[in-house]
Amino acid sequence: MPKKQTDDTRDYQNAKLRVEELRAQIAYHEHRYHVLDDPEIADGEFDKLTIELRAIEAQHSELITPDSPTQRVGGAPVETFGIVEHRVPLLSLNNAFDADGLRAWHKRASNIIERTDFAMICEPKIDGLACALVYEDGRLLTAATRGDGTRGENITQNVRTIRSIPQRITGTGLPARFEVRGEIYMTKSGFEKLNAERGKAGLPLFASPRNSAAGSVRQLDPKVTAARPLDAFWYQLGWQDGGREPATHWDVLQWLKKLNFRVNPSIQRFGTLDDVAAFCESWIERRDSLDYEIDGIVIKVDELALQRQMGAVGREPRWAIAYKFPPTQATTTLLAIQVNVGRTGTLNPFAVLDPVRIGGVTVKLATLHNEAVIHLKDVRVGDTVIVQRAGDVIPQVVGPVLSKRAANAKRFHMPTNCPVCRTPVVRGEGEVAVRCPNRQCPAQRFRLLEHFVSRGAMDIDGLGESIAFLLMERGFVQDGGDLYRLRERRDDLLAIDRFGEKSVDRLLASIDASKTRPLARVIVALGIRHVGGEVASVLATHFGSIDALIEAGIDQIVEIPGIGNVIAESVIEFFADDDSRALVEKLRAAGVNLRAEKGAAREGQLSGLTFVVTGHLERLSRDAAESLIKQYGGAVASSISKKTNYLVVGAEAGSKLEKAQKLGTTLLDEDAFAALLHENGIEI
Repeated sequence: MPKKQTDDTRDYQNAKLRVEELRAQIAYHEHRYHVLDDPEIADGEFDKLTIELRAIEAQHSELITPDSPTQRVGGAPVETFGIVEHRVPLLSLNNAFDADGLRAWHKRASNIIERTDFAMICEPKIDGLACALVYEDGRLLTAATRGDGTRGENITQNVRTIRSIPQRITGTGLPARFEVRGEIYMTKSGFEKLNAERGKAGLPLFASPRNSAAGSVRQLDPKVTAARPLDAFWYQLGWQDGGREPATHWDVLQWLKKLNFRVNPSIQRFGTLDDVAAFCESWIERRDSLDYEIDGIVIKVDELALQRQMGAVGREPRWAIAYKFPPTQATTTLLAIQVNVGRTGTLNPFAVLDPVRIGGVTVKLATLHNEAVIHLKDVRVGDTVIVQRAGDVIPQVVGPVLSKRAANAKRFHMPTNCPVCRTPVVRGEGEVAVRCPNRQCPAQRFRLLEHFVSRGAMDIDGLGESIAFLLMERGFVQDGGDLYRLRERRDDLLAIDRFGEKSVDRLLASIDASKTRPLARVIVALGIRHVGGEVASVLATHFGSIDALIEAGIDQIVEIPGIGNVIAESVIEFFADDDSRALVEKLRAAGVNLRAEKGAAREGQLSGLTFVVTGHLERLSRDAAESLIKQYGGAVASSISKKTNYLVVGAEAGSKLEKAQKLGTTLLDEDAFAALLHENGIEI
């Protein structure tokens, strides 16, 4: 094989592995941020993961899959509150981090509309929880979170407790139905007061105003929400039925003000990019003057006709961008580097810091990610280090102040043995992470139990970290399967301090209720490496039962669109383990649902057909086209193969078009795609 071909093959394989690793990390952190409201890394670090993934996918478009984080908005909605389908998706925003990034966005926008003299609206980017309100006949009908952009959580009853949000609207020419979008937030002063009250009551403190706001609107008791210092700003008209349609975004904002919606008073309209850049930079220093958190400025093209003309790419509008502020930083001393063990056995180093105040919060610990990052930054114990709270959430060590380094400072090395069970650690080929291979490691078992009961898995209410630790410490449970035998130990539970009859019975009832969770949630709960909610749903739909998945060979798994070798090998490895199979049998004996719902694999007019969608579509976004195909029973693949029936081709199609032409795959432009749908009784 020629050397160049060998190098190209090696580069492609490396890119594929890195893409799968990045997707696993991003999906995990998106879930913690959007669903659990409990992020583990700072916004800046998350942005770097996303940017790296986008760069690789841009270079290797054949690696783009429908379940890639770049093709979605955020985490799946939590079904506890009920689900609201968004009529028009709530899109996410691309980011610019400096004036050059703004200029690049402005140039792209100008090229699309073939003009440079368009007005722009600048809005403070509120760091809260995105929300959509629907009004019918002037009355508030529903309130929903962003969720995954197309489906959100129904938080109507809790939102009604926020006094600044209109319950009823009157006025001439009011649309019969319309949707308003905005951000719910908690004030800084309210956050400090709330934490002070929780501290006096001996309750855990909230991490940030954003987390507090998100948690407050997700309370099962609206009275709790009503007692929290919440407010909201509204910045967009999502859609409307009837009424006069506005011409500009500025007109929308003025209209919202007249209807008594709170519109941010700092929003301004500019005609030049220089004025926009100056406005953004001015707020970097002024952000702390506000009584609410902002993490940037959102810039939008003002004319709504131009917005429609520009459209969106993926899940991001071309007509808007978020200018992200630099994170807040401080310097302190790195006292020690310690290591904890995650649920998959990954050893995770973290920094123990001389306490320092950053953005009004005392920081004692910070993330260090992995040994490679530590070496890359050359961080050593005893160093004076720069610490930042990117996004004002999770602190991270940026790097050392080398001029203050002691002469005897030593490089950090990961331990050769697990710090908890002392088993020799392993590092997979091509992997950055070091792992403890002992599945009986107490730290892994605890983190797995914590994961098993979490919202995205079996969602066992009332079984938090402290109770999970207590149950394991007392020897009541060894894994998630043992939870279903706790009813036999009710008297033992009642003997534990602070465990009354009502709390024990609620816990047992919640455990019993979890037996009916969908198979996809059970697969998530098992804790298979690289298998998150989306992959679990695909596996559950394809195989239909846990037994079929257990018996599947690697070839059967990798033939599923969107599933690669890394995930397939991880599934095979997991079920080859005796303890994993024993856990499944415990679940089976307890009556936990281990089969997919009948009809989970949709049947419809497009059943038996496989589509690939590429390029930029005008009438439908790529995501919308793929969702439509799936809705009517068709399969959507991420790459062209002999099994592909149709390639739907939009503008700027790349290598997929070339491969389809070589294989003789039927090509459909947007008109032909619409015609095919029409022939099958499907209207766009």
